[in-house]
Amino acid sequence: MSALNVQSNTVQSNIEHPHLTALLAELSQILTQPSTIAEMVQHVADAIVQTLNDIALLKVWLLNSEQTLLELQAASGIVSHGLDLPDRIPVGISIIGLIAQNRTPYFTNDLSHDICFNSHWIQQEQLLSFAGYPLVLEDRLVGVMALFSRQPISEATGSLLQWATTSLAISVDRVLARQELLSRRETLLFRLANQIRNSLDLDKILGTAVREIRQLLHIDRCHFLWCWTSPHPSSAQEEVMQPILCITHEARQPELPSLLGECSPEQVAVLANKILSLQPIQIAAIDRVRLEPEIVDLMQQWGMQSQLLMPLETRSGQLGAIVCGHCQDTHLWNESDVELLQAVTDQLAIAIDQAELYAQSRAAALAAQTQAEQLSEALTHLRQTQTQLIQSEKMSSLGQLVAGIAHEINNPVTFVSGNLTHANRYFQDLAHLLKLYEQHYPEPVPEIQECIESVDFDFVISDFKNVLNSMRIGADRIYKIVVSLRNFSRLDESEVKAVDLHEGIDSTLLILQNRLKAKGQSPGIEVIKHYGSLPLVNCYASQLNQVFMNLISNAIDALENAPLPHIITIHTEFLSAQPTTAIGSPKPSWIVIKIGDNGTGMTEEVKQRIFDPFYTTKPVGHGTGLGLSISHQIIVEKHKGRLSCQSYPGQGTTFIIEVPFYETVLAEGVEVSKVEG
Repeated sequence: MSALNVQSNTVQSNIEHPHLTALLAELSQILTQPSTIAEMVQHVADAIVQTLNDIALLKVWLLNSEQTLLELQAASGIVSHGLDLPDRIPVGISIIGLIAQNRTPYFTNDLSHDICFNSHWIQQEQLLSFAGYPLVLEDRLVGVMALFSRQPISEATGSLLQWATTSLAISVDRVLARQELLSRRETLLFRLANQIRNSLDLDKILGTAVREIRQLLHIDRCHFLWCWTSPHPSSAQEEVMQPILCITHEARQPELPSLLGECSPEQVAVLANKILSLQPIQIAAIDRVRLEPEIVDLMQQWGMQSQLLMPLETRSGQLGAIVCGHCQDTHLWNESDVELLQAVTDQLAIAIDQAELYAQSRAAALAAQTQAEQLSEALTHLRQTQTQLIQSEKMSSLGQLVAGIAHEINNPVTFVSGNLTHANRYFQDLAHLLKLYEQHYPEPVPEIQECIESVDFDFVISDFKNVLNSMRIGADRIYKIVVSLRNFSRLDESEVKAVDLHEGIDSTLLILQNRLKAKGQSPGIEVIKHYGSLPLVNCYASQLNQVFMNLISNAIDALENAPLPHIITIHTEFLSAQPTTAIGSPKPSWIVIKIGDNGTGMTEEVKQRIFDPFYTTKPVGHGTGLGLSISHQIIVEKHKGRLSCQSYPGQGTTFIIEVPFYETVLAEGVEVSKVEG
């Protein structure tokens, strides 16, 4: 029997009037029917006013605890414009506020002499009595009910009104508690939905679910149970699907032991069929109902007195369950608890499906991204290979051409150079013979004398030696050019060899000498060399010469439209490695070569792209965009070095080549030379 029914029977035993008994029954019915607070309070007010004809006005205020205000919820009876009882009353203000503050009723049957009320309005409405009752539940204020009557309020009526206020307080509190519980449950479901929508992190979602359910239901333990099936060989050597249960998430009282982990075969035998068939388990008390012995053993192993298990199944066929339990005492699971747990399992089933789809989509996206990266890498490698093939074929053809020209020139130059020695000796012999003739035959015949005068014999004798010397100088210069061409092509040195890098730079400058010379109004380009003392460097010599050719050619191009003077500076130095005592690979020294010009420089945007294949700022037909890209590959990939650029608009450009060198012995001294273009 409920508290309202007990109080109703007690009051009814003290009431003899039939209309009061009818009112008591009506109020009991109103307070027990499901409705909102506003509807319930208004129905109570209307029932009292309509049954007790002497009641002129009845109002009910409920407490807003956040603002400490009494807010009007219901009014029934006459329109009270002349009464100072507003809709919102602070606690402690006016007679209504004092009733709420003191939590004691206020009663009078002589309103005309009561200083708390407006006597004019009292006389106008012919009111005689007032009764105000606080709505209090366990010393907690809920609200105030006040009424005015044209007749004295009897003891029976007062007893009924006192019961009505107490019962109303209980009913209001019950509705508020139900609303708060529903609000908290809606909040839980909303939070779970947000978890699903925002993170799709199944571990986080399950952890939040068991934690929030335990707090909301005020239980000792809540855990999530996964149910998997795995193939297991039977006695007939046929595979059967055997269930596996595992507790993966839990929320519990601190003093209780953890249940995380795989369940024992005995526990699996009890729960597997329930979960596979999606049958809930609802046990209020382990010792008050007849249960299967296996379930009793399971609850005792888990230390539970009461248990509520709700299975779930996802669209993909995954199975699990939420298990709630009381360990200290028993718990009567009501319908709302079961509904909440069912709603949560529905949300979790959705979460598991979405998390699985999300994982699959992430895997597919990752696979697609990996494939795209592989294709991009393959395309980049293909372009690099293409540029290398183009440049290699170009340099191979150029090298073969240069080597062929050098070979063809070398043969006649060697022939001329070798015969100049004999020609000089023959000339010396002939000159000596002519001197003897001049000594022994001082008076030649007229015909010989005439010939001597016509050929200017003395000048020929004195100048012929100069002619031979000029021919020897020309032959030597041609020989040096041939050697430079051979050094540049180096077709016989495709492997790594120790070479003098200064020789490669000088050979490149000699080949480009025609572009460095003055032409017309242009004074030419001045090359200033600051050569440090470099050791022989193990490298791909022909490829480094190709780098020198590209960088010096670009410097010449940059100076074509730049203001005078036109200067190219080449600086080389050796940076010795610092000694170290650490165990491991030795640190290399570095060969540093700087090739700079005083041209117009580059913008930051251009500088970021100069090593990209096929990128060029030169007009169409004047550049392929391969030179710097190939140079970067030769230095970085082939020689494990570094190629960088320093350039600012209006301040020229300097390319810095750094090649590693693992020897530490180097002669001292720096050579500085200057070559006029």
